[in-house]
Amino acid sequence: MSDTTTQSSSSPEPRPHFHAANHGNLPPVSNQLLGCEDLDVYYGAFRAVTEVDLEFNRNEITALIGPSGCGKSTLLRSLNRMNDLIDGARVEGTVNFMGQNIYAKGVDPIEVRRRIGMVFQKPNPFPKSIYDNIAYGPRVTGMSVSSMDDLVEESLTKAALWSEVKDKLKAPAFGLSGGQQQRMCIARTIAVKPEVILMDEPCSALDPIATMRIEDLMHELREDFTIVIVTHNMQQAARVADRTAFFTAHAEETTGNRTGVLVEFDRTAEIFENPKDKRTEDYISGRFG
Repeated sequence: MSDTTTQSSSSPEPRPHFHAANHGNLPPVSNQLLGCEDLDVYYGAFRAVTEVDLEFNRNEITALIGPSGCGKSTLLRSLNRMNDLIDGARVEGTVNFMGQNIYAKGVDPIEVRRRIGMVFQKPNPFPKSIYDNIAYGPRVTGMSVSSMDDLVEESLTKAALWSEVKDKLKAPAFGLSGGQQQRMCIARTIAVKPEVILMDEPCSALDPIATMRIEDLMHELREDFTIVIVTHNMQQAARVADRTAFFTAHAEETTGNRTGVLVEFDRTAEIFENPKDKRTEDYISGRFG
């Protein structure tokens, strides 16, 4: 046993090489649309995420990666006040959107969620037709729409679904395949004209072909939107993201509770090819996680 241990420690496994997407020369983090400062998120007395500082640039894709239980999805939901819907959840610190703290007194959380939309892990079509799914948001928010038909077509086109459903818009949305349902949910988010789209593991329930279509779609959508994606798939982060934030979980000494902490945030190529923190190196090499 000692011989095996010695051999393993002297010959570590090489780090898997992930080819980060080449998005050209990215600007420095200065074109901020959305960001958080000293952000802590609690569920009751439990602190799920601690002291996070992040900035999200216009027309970029940012991936949040890290092991299970490190607070990625909790952080994502705090960016548009979805955690407000969970009993006992609270946020300390600030989330700034276009220069305004979305948690400030008097800010309407419904308007926040309209402008910072979310696509969930599993497709969640409403029990309505495809058309009514897309039209639902504009109708309930009272959006001024010159032509709902045009808006539905525009949203489905941006979600790369129009050609597949244009002849069955009145059919139930549940009749679509899983990948089509997820693209329809993206179209439903687009329909209310957000500036930001949050995606919580949007491909985890999809097959590889449907995943590829969603990834291609994200590249197209970044021309019009800022995207933040949580993913457990490091290859996916390397393929789609301009920048990547790596989180891990730190066990508090007094309680043993595991709190999510931001370890490193940089251009995706730097995170995967030249990480600055050993914890990042260990995670992307598969030594833990």
